[in-house]
Amino acid sequence: MLTARVTGIDHATRTARVDAAPRGELRLPTEVPYDVLVMAPGSISRTAPVPGLADHGMGFATVGEAVALRNHVLEQLDLASSTRDPALRQAALTFVFVGAGYAGVGALAELEDMARTATKGFHNLAPEDLRWVLVEATDRILSEETPELATHTLAELRERNIDIRLSTTLESAVDQVMALSDGSRFAARTLVWTAGIRPAPVLALTDLPLDRAGRITCLPTLRIAGPDGAPVADAWAAGDCAAVPGLDGEPCAPNAQHALAQARLLAENLAADLAGQPLTDYRPGGPACSTSLGLRRAVAHTSRGTRLTGRRAWWLHRARQLRRLPSRERRVRVLMDWLFGGLFPREVVSLGTIEHPRAEFESGFSSGGRGSGPGS
Repeated sequence: MLTARVTGIDHATRTARVDAAPRGELRLPTEVPYDVLVMAPGSISRTAPVPGLADHGMGFATVGEAVALRNHVLEQLDLASSTRDPALRQAALTFVFVGAGYAGVGALAELEDMARTATKGFHNLAPEDLRWVLVEATDRILSEETPELATHTLAELRERNIDIRLSTTLESAVDQVMALSDGSRFAARTLVWTAGIRPAPVLALTDLPLDRAGRITCLPTLRIAGPDGAPVADAWAAGDCAAVPGLDGEPCAPNAQHALAQARLLAENLAADLAGQPLTDYRPGGPACSTSLGLRRAVAHTSRGTRLTGRRAWWLHRARQLRRLPSRERRVRVLMDWLFGGLFPREVVSLGTIEHPRAEFESGFSSGGRGSGPGS
């Protein structure tokens, strides 16, 4: 096991270039030889050249980004409760999400639910003070979902006073002023970008064949396919980075459902290939997806076409999450945590200081004073 970042792959020579140095420090490139290559680096947020987005936007593609966003929202409530500046208060209580796919809708709904609960701890904040704006370039939300569930979700979000702007784009976020294509302009201290994903940039640093979208071309067996369609020896790929043909011949959508199923099949096929046994094609089942809309609320549909909403969909969503945990012990721990969470009120606490662990220590130097402890 080597904890490092891949900076290049030359499959022709079976060599990977890696960098094990911490981010921000001097790179120490090392070449690692290998026999078999499995590519599964996933994807990153697909950004756009929107002025101000790089300075003020936040992503929602990793656990770290999700934790940072949660803490940021709670910090905005603290700021709004403490400030006497009406303009600053309004900007702190305005939250903008761009992109109404699974990630955008799920993130906004969960955070709105959490923030509504958190306002109970402030004497001068109410849920009605918070403004949530969802911006979507197309004419509907959840384009991956059935029209019926998408319409139900749209109605539920609007019942929660969430401002949904369809057929609208973000044109600028300079100085934290959101300028939308419908002509509206308003200040917001929170801008979350969930407008799609793209393959991990490391794919461009390899000699592997890529399609027009930048994904690795694959065969149904998850072996990497060369330009002539023949399998590339000792090379496999799965997940968001892999263009794996589905039942209709088109590449499977880059989502968790396909990634999990492909990972299991890749492991089985790799073992079969090493043992000289025949390989199995990837055959995706019917679409089965769920999206949480907050505590005890969700929308879902099963592989058999059954559509669920409300608590039933939420329990199905939780059951899928629980089933995907890697060990029985971890499943039991998480299940017990959920059960206790249902018996007692939610405790919403910001952990924003973990993102800047040296801030307090560094402030002792910037103040110019000397401590009174040992060595002073």
